[in-house]
Amino acid sequence: MKKKAILRALIGAPIGPALSILISIMISVSLGTGDFYFVVPELTARCGSELNAVILQTCCVLLYGAFWGAASVIWEMERWSLLRQTVTHLLLGSFATLPIAYFMRWLHPSFPGVILYFAMFYVCYAVIWVCIYFSIKKSIRKINKKVHDLSRDDDFLPD
Repeated sequence: MKKKAILRALIGAPIGPALSILISIMISVSLGTGDFYFVVPELTARCGSELNAVILQTCCVLLYGAFWGAASVIWEMERWSLLRQTVTHLLLGSFATLPIAYFMRWLHPSFPGVILYFAMFYVCYAVIWVCIYFSIKKSIRKINKKVHDLSRDDDFLPD
């Protein structure tokens, strides 16, 4: 399991910066100023330059992607219930998100800012989880139907 987690971390690591760039593009487009906002101004001010802020954020999202990649092995814990897998994955993700989001200034550094950030985090997590759940459930129904159809066809095969 450890080897699989490390391998997934190596796969997840470049996904973090890729998603960071896509999110930055979406934010920049939605602001409509024609400028590209890769990091928040507060991070640039704290780092002394935009380049330093971009390097720091890239390193952090690399680690963030690696964490989420490694955390995906939780879904393969066959002895665990779906509820336990989900709660464990959500809590680990929450605790990995907080320091990075706070340090990168993705959230307002105040108690209400942290609460608002986690409310958005949990809503996004829930939406993604429900979509994946119903997608998997639909796939299982298709597989079960095929198995049922095949078993019914076997009844008519000559011995």
